[in-house]
Amino acid sequence: MRTADVVIVGAGAAGLTAALFATQARATKSRVVLLDGAATVGVKILVSGGGRCNVTHHTVTAADFFGNRRVIKNVLAGFPVQDTIAWFASLGVTLKREETGKLFPVTDKARTVLTSLVSSCQARGVDILCRHRVSRIDRVPDPRDGYLFLVHHSQGSMAAQKVILAMGGRSLPKSGSDGMGYVMAERLGHRVSPTSPALVPLVLDEGMFHQRLMGLSQIVRLTTVIDGKRVDQRIGSLLWTHFGVSGPVVMDASRFWTLARHQGQDAEIFANFLPDSRSEDIDQWLVEQTMQSSQRTVAKILSQRVPLRFAEEVGRHVGCDPSRLLAQCPRQDRLRLVDALSRLRLPIVRDRGWNYAEVTAGGVPLEEVDYRTMESKLVSGLYLIGEMLDCDGRIGGFNFQWAWATGSLAGRAISGT
Repeated sequence: MRTADVVIVGAGAAGLTAALFATQARATKSRVVLLDGAATVGVKILVSGGGRCNVTHHTVTAADFFGNRRVIKNVLAGFPVQDTIAWFASLGVTLKREETGKLFPVTDKARTVLTSLVSSCQARGVDILCRHRVSRIDRVPDPRDGYLFLVHHSQGSMAAQKVILAMGGRSLPKSGSDGMGYVMAERLGHRVSPTSPALVPLVLDEGMFHQRLMGLSQIVRLTTVIDGKRVDQRIGSLLWTHFGVSGPVVMDASRFWTLARHQGQDAEIFANFLPDSRSEDIDQWLVEQTMQSSQRTVAKILSQRVPLRFAEEVGRHVGCDPSRLLAQCPRQDRLRLVDALSRLRLPIVRDRGWNYAEVTAGGVPLEEVDYRTMESKLVSGLYLIGEMLDCDGRIGGFNFQWAWATGSLAGRAISGT
C-alpha cells in the first residue's frame, strides 16, 4: 500500500490551492498527493467566466455569501483579495480589474490560471493522480501512534496521516463533483445540510413569451417570495433564453427558489421591469402619457422605457393589444399593464439542473470546522474546503475566492506556515 503524509481528494481550485500551500515551507519533507477521479483536472476552472476564469472580485465581504457569515468573515480575513492577487502574481499570473469589479487574468484565458496552479504543484513535488476516483475513506488506528486514514480509490488504496476533502459539491457533475464528497463526510461523522443547485438558470412554462425574446437582456428588480414571505430582492441583468431566464440577477436569485422547492416550500419570483419605479409611479406615468400622446400606441409608449420587443410581448401577455392606442384602452387594461411591468410573476417550472449550476447551496455546516485551519472539529487530521462546505457566494468570482481562501488556510495549517 502506498503512503503519503497528506492526501487531498479533489484537484479543483480549492484542492490545488491546498496542495501548493501545504508544500510552501522550504524545509517540508511531506509527501502530498492529489487524487482526482476525472481524466484531467480543473475542468470547472476552464469553463468558468466564459472560458476566461473570473478569479475573484475587487471587493469581497461576508455579505456576498450565504451561510454562517460569522465563520465566513473569519475565513475571508485569513486570505483576503489582496493576498489572492499577490499569490497569483507569484505564480506568474497577473490579474486585471474590469468595470464590474471582477478580476480576470490579463490573458483572458482560464487555461493560464489552471496551468500556473498545476505546474507550480508539479514543481513542488506534488503527485497529481488522475483517474483515481475515491470510493471510501476509513479512519483506523495507527500502529505507531494515534490514527491514520485509509483512502480507497479506483487504483487501490493509500494511507495518509492527514486528508483534505476538496471534492466539490454537486454542480457540473461531469467535472467530477457529483456529491460523493458529502457521502465521505457523513461516513466520517459530519452532517450535511440539504443541497440544491445555485447560480443556475431557470426554466419557464412553455406558454410564456420567453422564446420570442431570446437574447434580449433587461435590467430588472427580482423579488423572491417563499411561503408568502419576501426573502430576497435584488437588481441586475436578466437574459431571456429559449428555455426561460438567465443572467446575473436570475443566477443570484435562483438559490432561494431552488432550495425552497427542494424543501417542499412554495416559491415564487416576481420581476419589476422598471426597477426604480413603484406600481403607482408606473400607473401615473401611463396616465400622463395618455394625456400627452393620445395618438400613440401601447407598444410605442412602453418602448420609451423598455425594449420594443418586450413592450409588444407584455401587452399581448396581459390581453392588451400593443398596436392599440393607449388612450383607447380601458382602465382595467392599463392596470394589468402596470402589474405586469412592476410585478410580473415568472412562471418557473424548474431549475435547469446540476449540469448547468455553477455552485451548490448547502453542504457540511461551517460550525463543524475550525475557521482558522479548516480542520474538522469532529475528526482530527481531516480538513474540509471549498464547495463541500455550506457556503455559496453570488456570481462574480466570489466562489473562487472562497476556494482560494479555504484551500490556503488548510494548506498553511498543514505546512505550519
